[in-house]
Amino acid sequence: MVSLLHRAPDVDDPGGQGDEAWSGPGGAARKERFTWSGLVWALVYPQRGHRILPTVPGVVLIALSFGIGTAAYNSSSNILFITLSLLLACLILSGVLSWLNLRGVRWRLRLAPPLRVGHDAIVALELRSRNRFVPTYGLWFEFAARPADAEPGLRAESTLTAKGAEVRAALAQAEAAELRGRVPLAGRLDPGGETRVEWVLRPERRGNLRIELVSVGSLFPFGFLRKDIGTGLTANAVVWPAPVEYRRHGVAAVRRLAGGERVARAGHGGDLLALRRYISGDSHRLIHWKASARTRTLLVRQFAAESAEGYAIWLLTDAGLWPKPEQFELLISFVATLSEDLFRGGQLRDVAINAEPPMPVRRVHDLEWWLNKLATVRPAEHADRIPGELTVARQNVMTFVPDGVRGVVAYVDGQKAASV
Repeated sequence: MVSLLHRAPDVDDPGGQGDEAWSGPGGAARKERFTWSGLVWALVYPQRGHRILPTVPGVVLIALSFGIGTAAYNSSSNILFITLSLLLACLILSGVLSWLNLRGVRWRLRLAPPLRVGHDAIVALELRSRNRFVPTYGLWFEFAARPADAEPGLRAESTLTAKGAEVRAALAQAEAAELRGRVPLAGRLDPGGETRVEWVLRPERRGNLRIELVSVGSLFPFGFLRKDIGTGLTANAVVWPAPVEYRRHGVAAVRRLAGGERVARAGHGGDLLALRRYISGDSHRLIHWKASARTRTLLVRQFAAESAEGYAIWLLTDAGLWPKPEQFELLISFVATLSEDLFRGGQLRDVAINAEPPMPVRRVHDLEWWLNKLATVRPAEHADRIPGELTVARQNVMTFVPDGVRGVVAYVDGQKAASV
């Protein structure tokens, strides 16, 4: 099923679209005045989140330096002292160059919603270099995506009395719900240049998702030291339910309530909404001949739809009715898919969850609100009351009940309308 959203604005990290939206090794982007004291202090006392660890070749080099240093002091050999000086200079130069490699780099997250379960989404990281002379090489970026909404009923507990197997199971469950990825920088980032890297993310659960740039790392220049910079850059997004395939059943024609309200949406009502260009397949009776003669373009009339021409979806999330999590997730995906299909066909009138007042669906924005609500809905206790506005006229109200142990069935006024 193709999503209805052909236009989707980018979601940036908080801070707007100016320079304040960019982050870097020192936090938010800002103009800094260069001082030698600041340079020395940054090398001696790195900022919080900066970490430099030796790699395997670096550990070998450090051990070799200790060995040569011990031999130089015992033998008083100038050649060994010169060799020790060269080895230590390589270590110091490696740390200084790795610091300069990342000093002028800025980054920000860009995310294009909507996100869907089981569908690939692109998380883009835009990079900008403020260096004037030195290019940037050999970076990689660690991404993580984890659910942002905590499960209800969870509270902090001490692990002192817990068994080792229970602690390992809890940690494994937390890691299973988290998605991680590493994306390297292809090529180099020239001084004053811009580029972007992309991480392909496939969400596995619906709900609120927090996407984070965990760290930026580099082995530049010699591979003796590994430099990691922790970032607090995050972006929040809503993951919609996954679309599912369902079966439509023969149901009586949708009944129209008397005095139906006209809405500004294309349909088959009696009020003229707009004029549009003729498309192959349009009825010739809809052609507006006078407007076509004035504009010298074949135009057809487009009428407004009636709000009573459609269905009202009522979703009951009672925990007693839906005890199985897998069946409840299938229900949410079924409702989301059916809502989009009915809206696309101009047959979706109202939506409601449990005893909440029904929400009319007139525009794409209303449908987005409904899908966002479905993305975060959870089973509720004793949710068995129909909204009062739906009890006034029980015509064309679509309800959902379990079908066996795994399926879901949609009923309209007691008739089986669809199943999955």
